[in-house]
Amino acid sequence: MASFNKVLLMGNLTRDPQLSYTPNQTAVVDFGLATNRKWTGQDGSQREETCFVDCRAFGRQAENINKYLSKGQGVFIEGRLTFDSWTAQDGTKRSRHRVTVENSQFLPRTGGGGGPDRAQQGADTGPPEPPEQGGGDDIPF
Repeated sequence: MASFNKVLLMGNLTRDPQLSYTPNQTAVVDFGLATNRKWTGQDGSQREETCFVDCRAFGRQAENINKYLSKGQGVFIEGRLTFDSWTAQDGTKRSRHRVTVENSQFLPRTGGGGGPDRAQQGADTGPPEPPEQGGGDDIPF
């Protein structure tokens, strides 16, 4: 029997990414993602639910997520669902599903603040250039 494991999610980070490295120096980043769903109930009332998802990325992608994304920023991810299980310190068996990110696309910040995003912070663009001073002969009519 064939199988297929693909997850596509678009949402906002619930916390700043947490970067770490494996013993062989592969970058690993963990972050939380919140996705929202809005609908109208049968009684006509507006309803909303939020789904919180743990995500993990590796390698160069992990470094970029850590560098350019922060809490509240939007991201579109593509990945696969993985299952983790472990024994907690108190001896209980624990488990959870997590999305292992294979591709990601950073979404533009919203809110109309007009300020630079995290990737552009610190870039000094300087004052705007003055308009060109040209004579009336440059007009093409």
